Amino acid sequence: MASSILIVEDEIKLAHLLGDYFKLTEYVPHLIHDGNQVVEWVKAHQPSVILLDLMLPGTDGITLCKAIRAFSDVPILMVTAKVDELDRLLGLELGADDYICKPFSPREVVARVKTVMRRVQSHHTLASPGFSLDENRLVAVFNGTETSLTSVEFQLIKRLANKPNRIFTREQLMQNMYSDDRIVNNRTIDSHIKKLRKKLIDITLGEDLIQSVYGAGYRLVLPD
Repeated sequence: MASSILIVEDEIKLAHLLGDYFKLTEYVPHLIHDGNQVVEWVKAHQPSVILLDLMLPGTDGITLCKAIRAFSDVPILMVTAKVDELDRLLGLELGADDYICKPFSPREVVARVKTVMRRVQSHHTLASPGFSLDENRLVAVFNGTETSLTSVEFQLIKRLANKPNRIFTREQLMQNMYSDDRIVNNRTIDSHIKKLRKKLIDITLGEDLIQSVYGAGYRLVLPD
């Protein structure tokens, strides 16, 4: 089954050129030229990957990346003509999976998308030596030793493990924690993380896989 790619680019000729290149691969492209149309389209169609320009009419790429990350882990590659390092770091901290600077060749973009997708798919299988998650039994396994998790704890570790080393804000971790859409606050997240961290430390013999990032949130660092 072909994967879908959303190309958000206000340079129409460039957007169509990229779309033509992706049509030659396994991707089915959809083009959007105005930032205001993006979030609702993503919610409705759930693309496999997003190529997101930074400077757009309507809602800008940084705002869109943050908005999408509030409800989806879809891979996002940000595209921009800006090369300032602050912009680069800001884009990545908001959850971008890669950052492409203009000018570029369409073949390079296709290659970068494929690289990100391979990495994401690998993370979703949790291919880390000694560490795995069993969703059917709600357990985490480290070197053969298991620990049972609550449903909420499992959803937290699963989301963190899908993107190792990426910082998740508390707000992002709150998404989809409960099926009844109850309201939770930062203290609730911190409490669940504290209990989850203790369970993981018990099976890793003291190795703390969940790191707190001051003022930002949490990330999972998988063992080598």
